[in-house]
Amino acid sequence: MRINGIHYRSIALSADGWSVQIIDQRKLPWSLVIVELTSAAMAFQAIRDMWTRGAPLIGATAAYGLCLALREDCSDQSLELNYQMLLAARPTAVNLRWALQRVRQSALPHHGQPRVEAAYACAAAICDEDVNNNRAIGEHGLKLIRPFASRSGVVNILTHCNAGALATVDYGTALAPIYLAHQAGIPVHVWVDETRPRNQGALLTAFELAQQGVPHTVIADNAGGLLMQQGKVQLCLVGADRVTRNGDVCNKIGTYLKALAARDNQVPFYVALPYSTFDSSHDSGAEIVIEERASDEVTWMHGQASGGDLLAVKLTESQAANPAFDVTPARLISGYITERGLVKDIVADSLPAGANG
Repeated sequence: MRINGIHYRSIALSADGWSVQIIDQRKLPWSLVIVELTSAAMAFQAIRDMWTRGAPLIGATAAYGLCLALREDCSDQSLELNYQMLLAARPTAVNLRWALQRVRQSALPHHGQPRVEAAYACAAAICDEDVNNNRAIGEHGLKLIRPFASRSGVVNILTHCNAGALATVDYGTALAPIYLAHQAGIPVHVWVDETRPRNQGALLTAFELAQQGVPHTVIADNAGGLLMQQGKVQLCLVGADRVTRNGDVCNKIGTYLKALAARDNQVPFYVALPYSTFDSSHDSGAEIVIEERASDEVTWMHGQASGGDLLAVKLTESQAANPAFDVTPARLISGYITERGLVKDIVADSLPAGANG
């Protein structure tokens, strides 16, 4: 991901070789702030309070959080206590458990400093694999976009929430095919759902697309159905936080409604995700625990005043509910774009061993 012409990963080791740098996404797009994580407790807070977010990036952050814990205390007790602490940071994204289990399994056979080194090596591998997987997702997704360009000229793609580089270590999932299409000279335009209540689309996706020079327009969440009716959307691309054995997709709240509108208007609806986001321990989306976040995310809105100051505005005095995710049934999904290629039907036998962590 390029920001102001400089390449960044969303998470990376600091120059000291042990602390971890992340982009504080709460500050975007108004300012670029790099936060240095120096403890497992900081990694927990960064995940829980959404300094960093997106299923693959949550996993990478938790992996390095466990490394930071072992650097302070590499005992078996420390490993287990911090594993459980980080696991509780957010309940929905399956990559969190998957990444923590990988680091724990890599560290357990060792003791002392070799345990710390094994944990850091595993976390670094998780990050590098994420970049390579997302690049592959982009290449497979690009094959879906090309035919639309030959038929209609500009390809109008609708996306929801943020499934770009800021949700991963780099490239992103749903945005990766868009970036590669733009780089290949294919004319693309992205309809960016604002994605209330935290506005990850308006704040993060729009920021990413602008930085990469991709034409885009931010829309209110409820505008997508009309655009589909008007023939102004050729393709829907979204990410995922968890995909169950039967292919149900848990993603940011509002995804289900877009899938319904896409089906009603015969618009292809694809989900882009790495295999680490598949969860074979759940038979269907009905079994997923939906995270209920604080009501003030709904009752307050943050933005920039005309004078440039950042401020918070209260929208209502009423009680608010804030479910963070919904489940889109597999029947509404045209296909899944993975690092291994396009998958039409997800069944347990199609999952690689250990895909659910």
